[in-house]
Amino acid sequence: MAPLEANRYFELLFDNILWENDKAIIFGKHIVTKRKVAWYGDSEYLYTYSNSTKRALAWTRELLSLKQMTENLTGATYNSCLLNLYHNGDEGIAWHSDDEESLGTNNNIASLSFGAERKFLFRHKLSKQTVSILLEHGSLLVMRGRTQTNWLHSLPKSKKISEPRINLTFRTIVC
Repeated sequence: MAPLEANRYFELLFDNILWENDKAIIFGKHIVTKRKVAWYGDSEYLYTYSNSTKRALAWTRELLSLKQMTENLTGATYNSCLLNLYHNGDEGIAWHSDDEESLGTNNNIASLSFGAERKFLFRHKLSKQTVSILLEHGSLLVMRGRTQTNWLHSLPKSKKISEPRINLTFRTIVC
């Protein structure tokens, strides 16, 4: 995506999305993250991860536009989107796979990034091989097929990053 278009989407998403701090229950502890999230979809889909359930909000005009663009580029269809707002490099996300039952098996996840460039890591579950990718402003990363089955991924923290990043992960809830 062209930088000016990416800038426009960043501003629209930052200002118009109903962001809230993410809540999770990890090892029995209630955690509230600095990172903010939002969950949107075609319907009021419920999405549960880290023992926390979210109900999808109705698409905004900007999200529908980005969804259509992403579907055209990937050749896949998506019915929902989990958005993440990282205020700076002090916020990241630990190793995990998006392998919840509600996403089905061999699912496609398309990840759009806006704002600060961040390192994104993959680690193979068996071999422990690690792959690093730089997610640039306006970039699209697609995780297809058995990616969630075979790989973990993370967004490591970095003290060098002072700017915010918005990430959209388009996915399909299997009803």
